[in-house]
Parts: sequence; C-alpha cells; structure tokens
Amino acid sequence: MGAIDIHSVLPHRYPFLLIDKVVSKEELKYAKGIKVVSTGDWFINREEKNPKMPEVLILEAIGQLGAFVLPDKEKSLGLLSGVRNVKFLQSVHPGDQLDLEFEVIKLRSQAFKGRGIASVNGTKVAEAEEITVSYLR
Repeated sequence: MGAIDIHSVLPHRYPFLLIDKVVSKEELKYAKGIKVVSTGDWFINREEKNPKMPEVLILEAIGQLGAFVLPDKEKSLGLLSGVRNVKFLQSVHPGDQLDLEFEVIKLRSQAFKGRGIASVNGTKVAEAEEITVSYLR
C-alpha cells in the first residue's frame, strides 16, 4: 500500500484535522492511523501544569479515521453522527503518539458503524463501542 493522501479523503484542515498519518486500511473493514500530540497543538493549554489532549478530540480523531474505510472510488463526505459506550481510560499529553484504530462492525446504505480504540505505547487510552459515520455521496 502506498502513502495515503489524507487531504484527498477528509475536507478537514488545520486546526480541525486530527490525523497525521493513515498507516494501513482495508476497504469497508478497518483503518489505522496516528496523531502525534505536541505542545504546539492549538488545543494544548501550555499554562496548565500537566496539559492534555481534550477527550472529545480523541473521539473526533477516531471518527475522522473512520472516513478511510470507504472505498477509494467513493467521493463521500463522512460525518460523525453518533457514539455509544465511550470510555476514556487515561490522559494523552504532549509528546505522546496516539495510535488510532477504527473497525467496521455494521454497514448500511448511507452509514456505517465501527468500533474505535486509541492507545499510547500499547496502552488503551480511549475506546468507543460504537461510532456511527453517515456519509453523503
């Protein structure tokens, strides 16, 4: 698999693009990606003693990754339209590499549901039992 052009799939740009790289994917099955969290990220409050990535943005990053399970020929806009049973287990701090996974669990004609996991150094920091992504063709 060659390099994946994130900008050809997602309309998001700075500051709302929360994926740095898609490392692997299989159409309508799964996608894996990374986000390196840095002190320069707009959402990091450098005045805090122990700054962290907001949990809702970890969830958004997993949702953005979900767009990469659509077939390459599909020029669709994926929209995060629902989440269920989300758990945040640990904080994510500047210097951490956030490893993201999205696995499709159910397909529909205009949406799909997936399971999402975010981890740092092999330790799960967040999980979503179900993320719904609706898409416009």
